[in-house]
Formats: sequence, C-alpha cells, structure tokens
Amino acid sequence: MIYVFDANSLSNILNHYYPDRFPSFWDKFDNMIKNRNIISVREVRFELTSKFNDEVIDRLVIHNKDFFVNPQHEEFEFITQIYSVVHFQQNLERKKLLQGGYFADPFVVAKAWKEKGMVVTEEGNKDHAAKIPNICKHFDILCENIEGFLIKENWKF
Repeated sequence: MIYVFDANSLSNILNHYYPDRFPSFWDKFDNMIKNRNIISVREVRFELTSKFNDEVIDRLVIHNKDFFVNPQHEEFEFITQIYSVVHFQQNLERKKLLQGGYFADPFVVAKAWKEKGMVVTEEGNKDHAAKIPNICKHFDILCENIEGFLIKENWKF
C-alpha cells in the first residue's frame, strides 16, 4: 500500500512525534519512506514551508530525496475530473485563489488515485462538505487519518 500524506498529517507528526522521544516510530516511518510506501507531493512541501524551516522538513527526505513528488500528466487530468463536480469547486479556497498561496488538496488526492493508494489527512469527513475525505469517498479512494494509518499498519508503541 502506498500512503500519500497531506500537509496537516505531516505537520502533526513533525510537531508531536519528536525523533528523540519516538525513535521506534521514526524507524518504521523512515523505512516506509525508503521503500516508497509513504510519499507526499511537492505542493505539500510548499505548504509546510510556512510552518517549518527546511531542516525540519528535510527530516522527511533523509531516506528518499524524492519523497515530495511532482505531479504527472494523469494527475492533472484527474484534478480536472475532481473540479468538474460542481460541489467540489467549494474546495478551492477563495482566499488562496485571490491572494495566492499553496493548495495541495487536489494533488494529494490525485497522487493517491494514480498510485491506487490511500490518502492520510487529518481533515474530517463531514456530510455535504468539499474536503479531502468527501472527494476521496466520491472517487472510491481510501482515506484515513494518522490513527487509521497506524491501525492499518498495526503499529503499537
């Protein structure tokens, strides 16, 4: 299984799973990154730069310099499919469209779709919302939060 991590999940890990306090977590996490079972997208890295310095972000790329992957042509086409659903156009945050900024959501979903993987995000599934879990559900893409990821991988600490 390939897990595609959203910025909010990676932020939680970087903020709370201190490498010196959770070495067994990081051993497993790093191993999955090394084996390309955990990836993210370039746009997530852009989002993380507003919260973390490069040294902290680079902690994620120690074992795989291509952890933050660039989008492929098929993913851009899939993003077009996502936003062809009028309801999901609400996902395009007006503030980011008007003021600029990074917007990783559609790229995370599209990468999971392409890889037949699972999105890991802390966004909640709300009825009639236009959030990542709703988009994933609409397109039959697996989606969990960090706890769901830990359960699926049967990680206990």
